[in-house]
Amino acid sequence: MAPLLETLSTLSTPFIAVCCAIHLCLFLALWWAYRRDLRVIAGTLDAFTRDLKPRSVLEPTAHLADQIDAFLADVNEVLENPNRTADRASLLERMQILDEKRSYLQSMGFDTSYNLCRNMIESYPLMGILGTILAIGVVLQGGPDSEPTVGLLVTRFGEAIWSTFAGLVAAVGLMFLNSMLETPFTRLSESRLNVRDTVLRAKRVLSLPDGAGGTP
Repeated sequence: MAPLLETLSTLSTPFIAVCCAIHLCLFLALWWAYRRDLRVIAGTLDAFTRDLKPRSVLEPTAHLADQIDAFLADVNEVLENPNRTADRASLLERMQILDEKRSYLQSMGFDTSYNLCRNMIESYPLMGILGTILAIGVVLQGGPDSEPTVGLLVTRFGEAIWSTFAGLVAAVGLMFLNSMLETPFTRLSESRLNVRDTVLRAKRVLSLPDGAGGTP
């Protein structure tokens, strides 16, 4: 048992470092997926509302999430105004092409991956403490002819405390990164939901006789 505990104790700090590196890569992958889905949704809605007059046109430097909100506002304005017959006909024609079930509107995979990455940050301090406890356990386990001494305990604890330090540093760094990503990731999920709701509402309103119905 003692050799196993010593091996686990020795590998605890490198293990935390490797897990942290993988965690960073996952956050980068989520950021890439976020930017891709945001561009696709904004591009689709831009094409969807292109024939509406008037139409909200934002600056090229505007955030894609703001563009999505503007496109949705244009669609809702048409749905709430039964006098815009031409725009309603255009929306109905394009609605037959736009499908709210497209993969980029499905948020389950993205949300699940992000929740996993966010919640796993809490495990790093625990892994660091576990590495420190394992190092102390190596001394206490000892062999049949060895007796743990205070000096040996202090020496091993001084070496093993780096495991706790690595866990805390990893947790603090990842928490800071998560704080920067949480708002845009949450807004993407909200944009997906708003797009789905708006498309469903548009289909329901425009499917009424003569496109009438106003606000349901």
